[in-house]
Amino acid sequence: MGHPNPSGDLITGTEIHDFLAARNHTIESVSTLRCRWIYYKPLTFLRLLKEKRRILNTGQSLRPDLWLSYHSYYKAPDILGSSCCRKLQIPYVIFQGIYSTKRRKRLKTWPGFQLNRKVLLSADHIITNKTGDYTNLKRLIPENRLSFIAPGIHPDQFLFSKDDRQKLRSAWHLQSETVVMTAAMMRPGVKTRGITTVIQSCAELAGQGVPLRLIIAGDGSCRQQLEKTANELLPGKIIFLGKIPRHKLYQYYSAADIFAFPGIEESLGMVYLEAQSCKLPVVAYKDWGGGEAVIHERTGLLSALSDDFMFTKNIKRLVKNDALRTKLAENCSRHIRRYHDLDHNYSTMEKILIELAATGKKTITAHRLQR
Repeated sequence: MGHPNPSGDLITGTEIHDFLAARNHTIESVSTLRCRWIYYKPLTFLRLLKEKRRILNTGQSLRPDLWLSYHSYYKAPDILGSSCCRKLQIPYVIFQGIYSTKRRKRLKTWPGFQLNRKVLLSADHIITNKTGDYTNLKRLIPENRLSFIAPGIHPDQFLFSKDDRQKLRSAWHLQSETVVMTAAMMRPGVKTRGITTVIQSCAELAGQGVPLRLIIAGDGSCRQQLEKTANELLPGKIIFLGKIPRHKLYQYYSAADIFAFPGIEESLGMVYLEAQSCKLPVVAYKDWGGGEAVIHERTGLLSALSDDFMFTKNIKRLVKNDALRTKLAENCSRHIRRYHDLDHNYSTMEKILIELAATGKKTITAHRLQR
C-alpha cells in the first residue's frame, strides 16, 4: 500500500484493505518487505529473518485471528506469511496465489517455483480473481481450500456522464470523428508496446479514411517516445491527456466511443472494468486480462495475439457500426453491475475470512462466483 507507482495490483490490494476496514475489521499491515527474487538476494533473505522475528514478537501481543497476504508467485513467494503463521498458529490465507508449472522447467525460475509451491500448499485457503489461475491452482490445491471471486470496482464511481462527454468533445473540437481511448502507464515493456499497438492500428485506419481521434491517458518515462511515434504515424489526431486521477477517469471514458488496449501479459486490467462501467465497449486481446474482463460480442470485441490484423479490424468494426457500439455499451454497464460490483464480491471474501478466523479450521466452504 502507498506505493507511488499506480498499478492494477496496487489498486486491488488497497481496495481489499479499504473494504475490510470499512466493515470494521481491525487490519495491521505488518511488513513492507519486498521479496521479489529473494532466493537470489542473500541480504534480503537475512532481512526477512529479522522481519520474521519482529513480527512474531509483535504477534504475541496483537494476537491476530488470521493472516491475509496479497499475491504469492514464483518471483515473490510469500515465505514471510507462511512461516509466521505456522509459529503464530493462525489461519493463513492468500488472495491471488499463482501456480505456473512451466516455471519449474527453467533453472532461473525453478527455486521460485518450488518455494511458491510450498507456500501455496501451506495456505489454509487461497482466493483468486482470475479463472486461469483458478484452473491451475486446482491441480495443486483441494477445491474446498480454493475460491474464485470475480474482480470488482465501485460501479457508482464510474458512471457515464453526458455533461462531461459534451464538454470534453467540444474542447477537443471534434466534428464527426469517433473517439478511441486507451490508458496505461507509459513505462518500458508491454505497457508501452500496448499503447504503440493502438497508435499503429488507429494510424492504419486513418490511412483508410476512417474518421477517428485517439485520446491517451497516462504518463511515464516512455511518453516522449510515444509522442514521437504518434507525430510520425498519426499527426494531429492524438491527444495525450497525461496522468488522470482515477476518480476523474469516468469523465474521459464518457467522452470516448471505444476503449482499446491489447493488454499484453496484463494480469487483469482494471481499466477494462472501469471503461465498461461507463458504457464504453472494449477492444482487447483475449489471451490475458481482456479475456477475464470482457465478453466477446457482448461487451466488446476480443482477438488473439497471434492474429495481428484482427485487433485493428475490431476497432474498425466498432467505428463503422454505431448500432453495435450502442448495443455493447448497454451490455457493458449491466455486466459490470451484475458481476463486478466490488462490495458484493468482496462480501463473499469477507465470509470466508470470518469463518476461518472464527473456527481456525483447515477447510471451509469454497465459493465460485461466475459471470
